[in-house]
Amino acid sequence: MTTTDLQEMTTPDKLRLMEALWQDLSRADSEVDSPEWHRQVLAERDRLTDSGKEAFIDWDTAKKQLREELQ
Repeated sequence: MTTTDLQEMTTPDKLRLMEALWQDLSRADSEVDSPEWHRQVLAERDRLTDSGKEAFIDWDTAKKQLREELQ
């Protein structure tokens, strides 16, 4: 596949291709090491949620909040 091929693809086709790539990469996740900074961020988030200082919100609520912030 070339850059020209990508430019000729529709957005839905590109999204389908991206999803297929992610699915394929996720099957081989043991081949990809997560960087140390990412482990540290996740550990900090775990600490904050365990202590009650942070909480999860559902995806629909998050999308609504983001849309409101960006308007």
